[in-house]
Amino acid sequence: MSSFQSPQNQLVGTLYRDHRSWLLVWLKRNVACPHRAEDLSQDTFIRLLGRDQLIEPREPRAFLVQVAKGLLFDYFRRAALEQAYLTELMLIPEGEQPSLEQQQLILEDLKSIDRMLGKLSSKARSAFLYNRLDGMGHAEIAEKLGVSVPRVRQYLAQGMRLCYIALYGEPT
Repeated sequence: MSSFQSPQNQLVGTLYRDHRSWLLVWLKRNVACPHRAEDLSQDTFIRLLGRDQLIEPREPRAFLVQVAKGLLFDYFRRAALEQAYLTELMLIPEGEQPSLEQQQLILEDLKSIDRMLGKLSSKARSAFLYNRLDGMGHAEIAEKLGVSVPRVRQYLAQGMRLCYIALYGEPT
């Protein structure tokens, strides 16, 4: 290895060299498409390279599976979102459907919103969606989630903050 590589990059290189084949087999068992498994394998190591700090794991394979599972979860969630969008699109009369270009832009926006909401805790995400999509009030959400009304307000504020950042960027 080059002496110019950081210790972190060297560690990722070692993990890649020693465990990539094993991880790829594991992913192929969990994803129907071998090309998607290849992509997720590469994304796993790219995610490791993007970390600020990486400590050598005691159990490298368990560590890689943990990272890959997060990517798998994101992949399946986005695939479900795309399928739900396409299903709803089929309900619109053909003459009223958006153009293919508009459909793609809408889908990209949906994926962007999903990534944004993915930054929230599960309860905060649920509270935000119950409020914005289902029109539920604070007390109703609090009861449904088993939290206090002030906590629901915090969750909604977190969601609104992320929406603001998505639209206008980080406040100064």
